[in-house]
Amino acid sequence: MNNIIGIIFISIGLAFDLIGCLGLIRFPDVYNRLQASTKCVTFGTCNILFGAFLLLGFNTAGVKCLLALVFLLFTSPTSSHALARAAHKAGEKLGEGSICDEYKDANSRESNANVR
Repeated sequence: MNNIIGIIFISIGLAFDLIGCLGLIRFPDVYNRLQASTKCVTFGTCNILFGAFLLLGFNTAGVKCLLALVFLLFTSPTSSHALARAAHKAGEKLGEGSICDEYKDANSRESNANVR
């Protein structure tokens, strides 16, 4: 039973990783691409690692899968945020269809607070 559930988790993870790769190709700007890759790849890769853990069980390889899963859950959103912030500070423009620029509003509030 663990083998079937593990294969299902791996299949779902591969599907999400594929969707994340399509988002990298299809989306217009760095922010949308970053969002697609981070959300889909985090969920997809975590599913693949959890499925591998179910297949391997509680041995050294299975525990390494769990540790990699936890590491990925903590570092992927943090690195995505850092990359988006660095791209904005470097002057990377938003895509044509983008409606809201939260970083621009935050930067204008910071500069107004520094002037006073």
